Amino acid sequence: MIASPIRALALAVAGVFPASVYAVEAGPASLDAAPGQTIETVQVVSKRLDFARNGLSPDTGSSVYRFDKKDIAALPLGEDTPMNQVIIRSPGVAEDSLGQLHVRGDHANLQYRINGVVIPDAMSGFGQALDTRFADQINILTGALPAQYGYRTAGIVDIQTKEVVAQPGGQFSVSGGSHDDREVGGELSGKKGAFSYFLTGSLLQNNLGIENPTSGRSAIHDATRQAKSFGDLDYVIDPDSRLSFLFGSSDNKFQIPTRPGLTPNFTLAGAPPVLSQNLNANQDETNNFQTLSYQRSVGENIDYQVSLLHRYTDVHYQPDPEGDLVFNGIAARILRKNDMSGLQGDFSVKMATTHTLRTGFFASQERFSVNNTSQVFPADASGNQTSSTPISIVDNSQLTGHTYGVYAQDEWKPMKDLTVNYGARYDAVATVVREGQLSPRIGLVYDLGARTRMHAGYARYFTPPPTEVIDTTSVQKFLLTTNALPSDANTAVRSERSNYYDLGLIHQLTPQITLGVDGYYRDVRHLQDEGQFGNALIFSAFNYSLGRIYGLEFSGSYRQGNFSSYLNAAYSVAQGQGLETGQFNFSPAEISYINSHWVYLDHDQRWSASSGVSYRLGESAATADLIFGSGLRSGFANTDHLPAHVQVNVGLTHKFNTPELGKLDGRVSMINLFDKSYELRDGTGIGVGAPQYGPRRTLYVGMSKAF
Repeated sequence: MIASPIRALALAVAGVFPASVYAVEAGPASLDAAPGQTIETVQVVSKRLDFARNGLSPDTGSSVYRFDKKDIAALPLGEDTPMNQVIIRSPGVAEDSLGQLHVRGDHANLQYRINGVVIPDAMSGFGQALDTRFADQINILTGALPAQYGYRTAGIVDIQTKEVVAQPGGQFSVSGGSHDDREVGGELSGKKGAFSYFLTGSLLQNNLGIENPTSGRSAIHDATRQAKSFGDLDYVIDPDSRLSFLFGSSDNKFQIPTRPGLTPNFTLAGAPPVLSQNLNANQDETNNFQTLSYQRSVGENIDYQVSLLHRYTDVHYQPDPEGDLVFNGIAARILRKNDMSGLQGDFSVKMATTHTLRTGFFASQERFSVNNTSQVFPADASGNQTSSTPISIVDNSQLTGHTYGVYAQDEWKPMKDLTVNYGARYDAVATVVREGQLSPRIGLVYDLGARTRMHAGYARYFTPPPTEVIDTTSVQKFLLTTNALPSDANTAVRSERSNYYDLGLIHQLTPQITLGVDGYYRDVRHLQDEGQFGNALIFSAFNYSLGRIYGLEFSGSYRQGNFSSYLNAAYSVAQGQGLETGQFNFSPAEISYINSHWVYLDHDQRWSASSGVSYRLGESAATADLIFGSGLRSGFANTDHLPAHVQVNVGLTHKFNTPELGKLDGRVSMINLFDKSYELRDGTGIGVGAPQYGPRRTLYVGMSKAF
């Protein structure tokens, strides 16, 4: 069987998996089990249901990159690695500021699933809503996805939770490091008959919550506190069915970092001089979700899972009342909230030996609201301040959105070495606009030999804008103020429609070396993008009329004994033309240029790469990796780009056996080993706010103990 990415990359661009990958074997009975106990039976039932759940989610024709728990442990930060930093080590992913990721030239547009259940979108912000520590395996699916996947299609982050062992136990960890970094985390799991549980949580505090807007080693006013929790409760009702309850939460607080030496642009009556380094703006982010799933197998050929979904998320920006006014001409206290409820169903029926039919549905309702109270100065028609006494404008709004989707597909095996998955889905959305689309999909996997596999696919995509990034700003309310917007703006953000083509090949050169190559092309109508417009660090969506995105990816891995390594490299081009919505966020010169030229998207990065090596010797292991980017776009209408950068990270782990505490796992990590200063953003470009720099050399030391 071919190994996973850091250990081996044989499935990096694979499609359907050989049956041996999913082979299920009953584990041995617990050594503590007395005769007649049913611990082994429950374990076997659980594994059989896991096998059925995996079978509900095909990936034929798409590109797949896998991280298992050993791969995660081999990262320099191990399980403390933020989720976005795990994903960035897969092919075709470009790193951005504020925790953002861009997969194959797309802006965000990632869908997260846990054990096959969709986890609804969280509000755009700085913090990560999901922790890495509960993952047993993280699969990144890209390309021409089967009909089962809709809405967020740049990539599917499919997370499988850790396996629960029969005996209760867990782990406690503590770490600290540069920038006054302190983190504690823990997990607890166990089984009691048919009931099993897995719980985890973490609390992180440091003084570098958001990227530093200066090149200095330490940021000013950049403290953060981030608390996360996750739970997975399972109850096996009988050998063919179970209930699963997933829940998670994150509560993240950020200070907005400041830049010294800025010159005020406006005058506030009665206010003393304001220094830019003393500004005190903050942002709080809350996200929690719950899913309740019923899974059942009927005989050997029918499997289904139905899930109830709920998610609440909010972002609260709190300005510096005086500082935001004198530097930006507006001090806006903004609270964006979104409450979503939904229903998901997936069904699978095996027909003879050559066909597996799958169908399903998704439906959701969202209630989105914005509370916006802004202090602004009166201004003339040219935007010049006419009074030093601010006025208050309340610009609250709310909307209710609905999303519906159904799909059907057939996984057909016409011959031994060929698998074809064809189908279609229909989606409809009603928010600020009402739209729908029928989207055909087809993917195939063909084994050219025992060591070579080809996959190809076509997908029609329909991507509605996330409700929480639809800008509901009232243009009329801010006329003749220092926050005036053009009156001819179109705020009705449209759903993106695209044709996606993907072709890939993977070859096992030797038992130790695996190579893969993948190419893709996407032509787009109503290309959707997001930007940070205004002082609040909240993203708003807009549309280009047309888009074209294409690229090429390479993956390679080598594993021999205790040594393993990997290399990913990608070339990508992402362009748009014609500004269709959100014009009030752009200057007249930008609008004119975009309407007459193909412009690079702000997150376009021509080259990206990641590489890593690890070696284990006895109770110790050493690991090193690097992240390379040729630079995101900058300048007027994204006509320039930032310099290339490389970040090298290292880690060392060792297992200790102490008389007092027993067995301990220690880790020392260094991020940006060579202390290279580089800009992710320079404050210019479409939808780009302040400059942001990558982290300087940062040391972390951690210890964990299993119990």
